[in-house]
Amino acid sequence: MAWSLLIRGGTVIDGTGTPGRLADVALEGDRIAAIGPHLTGEVARVIDASGHVVAPGFIDAHSHSDLFYFACPSAESKVRQGVTTEVVGMCSFSQAPLTPGQEDVVRSWAGGIGASLDLRWQTFGQYLDALASVRPAVNVAHFVGHGALRIAAMGFEARPAGADDQKAMERRLGEALDAGAFGFSTGLVYAPSAYAETTELIELARTMKARGGLYFSHIRGESSMLLDSIAEAIRIGDEAGVGVEVSHVKASGRENWPRMDGALRMVEGAGGRGVDVLGDG
Repeated sequence: MAWSLLIRGGTVIDGTGTPGRLADVALEGDRIAAIGPHLTGEVARVIDASGHVVAPGFIDAHSHSDLFYFACPSAESKVRQGVTTEVVGMCSFSQAPLTPGQEDVVRSWAGGIGASLDLRWQTFGQYLDALASVRPAVNVAHFVGHGALRIAAMGFEARPAGADDQKAMERRLGEALDAGAFGFSTGLVYAPSAYAETTELIELARTMKARGGLYFSHIRGESSMLLDSIAEAIRIGDEAGVGVEVSHVKASGRENWPRMDGALRMVEGAGGRGVDVLGDG
């Protein structure tokens, strides 16, 4: 056999749950060609992995790197930790869609979490094309932010969405899903996502069902409101018929730590009755 790369003598942990084992990993181009002990053959390059773990790239299931890829497409802070896939567009923040004339509003909004945006697009598809052009070093699974949808449809107004606003958000969400978004995210502690009523989110989520879209949520409260907030996320997934990911599953504040058991029971109970709901730290 002839290979382009042989990673020799490492402890292979393959992600299937089986125990780690000493093995060589051979690659041909960008694909794994063989895994096994003492592989032999012609090889262009050998890496001695003795004493190290060889594993698939890690997936960062909740990241805001999309706000920084254009300035740092090498994503070294993630690659050097073994992360090869990131899920981005979290907590209601995404760089698209964008309505002309709202660039300054969006820059100020994203600036609250440290981002400085260029904003050379309007639709989510145009944004994804621009992102692909800088060739991020990691794989990117992108969600569209509810905050971005809301700003594009109705500005930063602190009120419930009207019927026309709702239709405008649903249209832009559909365009984003068609362009390649995996679903939409909320950050219900951040304006303007925080201004949404539960019914607004259910209706938005319901429009994703046929496309298999997912609902990711930084919930409304992680302290005294924890249980009610998780219940809201579960309700949205249940009534809309879509999968739910609860972000930052935690009980904030020592006085609220006892609520954590109840929160986990709620997630497990919802799963037991058929709601597709999970959480991350």
